[in-house]
Amino acid sequence: MERKLILASASPRRREILEMAGYVFSVISPDAEEAMGGLSPASLTVENSVRKAEAALKIADGVIICADTVVVAGDAILGKPGNAENAARMLSALSGKSHSVITGYTVTDGEKSVSGYVETVVTMREIQDDEMNAYINVCRPFDKAGAYGIQEAAGMFVSRIDGDYYNVVGLPLSKISEILRAEFGICAFMK
Repeated sequence: MERKLILASASPRRREILEMAGYVFSVISPDAEEAMGGLSPASLTVENSVRKAEAALKIADGVIICADTVVVAGDAILGKPGNAENAARMLSALSGKSHSVITGYTVTDGEKSVSGYVETVVTMREIQDDEMNAYINVCRPFDKAGAYGIQEAAGMFVSRIDGDYYNVVGLPLSKISEILRAEFGICAFMK
């Protein structure tokens, strides 16, 4: 029996990852109130993915994928900067250092749910002020956690990555595909 796969996310990057991997799916954007603090970064992302899944189950029927990604530098969670000043502050904090990108996920059909998180460590080289300002002015990374998209021009700042590349983009593809196959019988390239 064919199972309907649904990505519950407004992120174009998550959609692109699943499309590239060969999944057939639909997209919805559930309205869920996100937790903002009081938890570790990993627990926070998992909690937010669960909240998104609960909201998605109210409006869709199928196997639903939800995710929440944060960038963690030291003890600080770097969200979406929203403007150039915050983007410069975030990129300066990441320059010449390692940081974590954590994505919490929930895959559910309403009866069975699998939640967890994937952490990837990203190291950036020193970013010079002129190239940082040019990147911010041209790429306008205001809707990206940590003020950068590794799959775009900011990839030139990354000197090392330890873990799942796609997790840094926004969806831990290896883990999600493993869960879809093992727990829900869904494989890529199934029509």
